[in-house]
Amino acid sequence: MYRFLLTRQWVILTLVALLLIPVMVELGFWQLHRHENRVAHNRLIERNLEARPAPVTELTSPGHVVPKDDYWRSVTATGSFDTRNEVVIRQRTAPDGDRIGYFVLTPLLLGDGRAVLVNRGWIETGADLTAFPEIPAPPAGKVTVTGRLMGDETTEASGIKDKRGLPDRQFMLINSAQQAERLDREVLGGYIELVEPAAASPRPLDEPDHDGIGVNMAYAVQWWIFAAGVPVGWVILLRRELADRRRAETAGDEEHDAPVPVPS
Repeated sequence: MYRFLLTRQWVILTLVALLLIPVMVELGFWQLHRHENRVAHNRLIERNLEARPAPVTELTSPGHVVPKDDYWRSVTATGSFDTRNEVVIRQRTAPDGDRIGYFVLTPLLLGDGRAVLVNRGWIETGADLTAFPEIPAPPAGKVTVTGRLMGDETTEASGIKDKRGLPDRQFMLINSAQQAERLDREVLGGYIELVEPAAASPRPLDEPDHDGIGVNMAYAVQWWIFAAGVPVGWVILLRRELADRRRAETAGDEEHDAPVPVPS
């Protein structure tokens, strides 16, 4: 009765089912790991945003690579904005996600002669992309800023190509080493996303999203359900095949046992 399982069709079907089960289980665990990473990432952001602001010089220094655990950490810095060496970072999305413009990057000169880069926010591009845009001035004189510490952008990490030959004072990446060469002074590693003092323009950047946990857990459960459904589907097909064969055999027996009409 079950010899049909050795036919080419059923051998292929069984092998495919045996292959799909571990693949789907592994895909489920992959989505589970992504869910766990997202939860840990959100907790890190929340913890760093809620931490008491620390002086930026306690967390970074010239040439320092800001570790991921310090991203979005609340920091403070006191100094004066150097608007003469202000630059813009090209092709950046507005906080509402609808438009492309510039980030305004202004060095904050510290009391010890060093500088820290401050991303003051987003502005629209002008009609002439080769001209340096008009930017609202920051507070003059000595000021204390509060913001979120971020690591230097690199082509490898961000996927943004660092183009050459751009118009004067326009860059593709926020990178302290790149700006230190231009400023000819020591610049603290990383940069600060400005929170205070707040201004309407440049438009301040929003906090990173850290409330939702995404849909990865739901995807994981779906893959495991699919994996469980494969043997169930295989059994259903098997029973259907058996039922069809039994009906065919029964029909054949009835045809064989039917009386042969005698001609009159």
